[in-house]
Amino acid sequence: MSESMFMAAALNPPKSPFKINLTPALPPPPTSSALTFKPNNNFPTLSAAAQPQQQEHAALLDTLLNSTRKNQVLQSIRTTSPFNCLSETNLHHTVPALTSKTRGKVRDIYDSGEYLVLVTTDRQSAFDRVLASIPFKGQVLNQTSLWWFERTQHITANAVVSTPDPNVTIAKKCSVFPVEFVARGFVTGSTDTSLWTVYNKGIRNYCGNALPDGLVKNQKLAENILTPTTKAADHDVPVTPDEIIERGLMTRADYEEVSRKALSLFEYGEHVASEHGLILVDTKYEFGKAEDGSIMLIDEVHTPDSSRYWIANSYLERFQNGLEPENVDKEFLRLWFKNHCNPYEDEVFFILYLLYALIRFQIRLMNLVQVLPEAPEDLVCELSWRYIFLYETITKSKFEVLSSEEPIHERISRNVASALASLK
Repeated sequence: MSESMFMAAALNPPKSPFKINLTPALPPPPTSSALTFKPNNNFPTLSAAAQPQQQEHAALLDTLLNSTRKNQVLQSIRTTSPFNCLSETNLHHTVPALTSKTRGKVRDIYDSGEYLVLVTTDRQSAFDRVLASIPFKGQVLNQTSLWWFERTQHITANAVVSTPDPNVTIAKKCSVFPVEFVARGFVTGSTDTSLWTVYNKGIRNYCGNALPDGLVKNQKLAENILTPTTKAADHDVPVTPDEIIERGLMTRADYEEVSRKALSLFEYGEHVASEHGLILVDTKYEFGKAEDGSIMLIDEVHTPDSSRYWIANSYLERFQNGLEPENVDKEFLRLWFKNHCNPYEDEVFFILYLLYALIRFQIRLMNLVQVLPEAPEDLVCELSWRYIFLYETITKSKFEVLSSEEPIHERISRNVASALASLK
């Protein structure tokens, strides 16, 4: 099960000790994307009405790749974060109200009895494993999700109770569906469950979706689709709607309601991204059921961890030239590891070799060299900047690099203890 299996939800969250300026959520106006798609071949073209918007967003790629703001952020990353990266937390030792800890790939989840405390760390996961720690990543993910949670309440209730710290969300407990809803608008991806990977293998019916022949990588689909997954051991397993219902993972009524909510969330996310010069390519949602039977959105929303984002202004030219889109998510980290190793087979090989070496040669664990290469510092810094860039581009607010004078674990412990005391 995913870490968010322990998440929970509240319809009317109280005021948070940690304040982020948010405006009320409004229903989305009709979508007017900067890109249009011909119905016959589904290849993108620029619409005349989109030209002013394209010009407005023309500088976005320059900001991402080479800008004063990027240099400022990279300086902060290199000078501050190595000593204050949040790779692990142990709040159950520092906050008396917390009784247990569950460690997910990215989040550490604590039980306080009535509430759950979710701490978003800087751990970076991909290929169903943790690859590195990315400075400021946890803060970016938590604050990005909060921004989206606030603005999607017209579609569904969300999981937030309070946010006492930039890295922390407090939630009520609920029953979580053991299914992740992956919404997709393009044929792309590099993981084993990505749409392009399975399509390139010749699969034309995926998670109940019939796919036509002749699609190419990074092409827009004729319509958005859902490709649900469930968990088996430590990896995601694609499932069809019928399998979800037959296996008792969800009732038909719950599946249909969640599917509608997921597609509506994705459509709204596409619109907001387009307004800011981005393309929301795909994303995943998780949902739970409250005690009153209402369905709630949980976990995270439209973050660079759970989503793919492309720069809209450069997408068309790069697509027509067979180039990968400029991305603002962890896809380029995935691609780096795919180019330097096999993240799936190397893991199995390493485990088998480890067992053999320990038994046959009695080699100590510390003397074994990991098969996976370590992510270079420049790659880690670039990913951190891209996460911050996405947050600033979507929210139109400046990311606050918090002072490292107070150790981050002490800051979180203090803020969580205060928040839980106020909720009694």
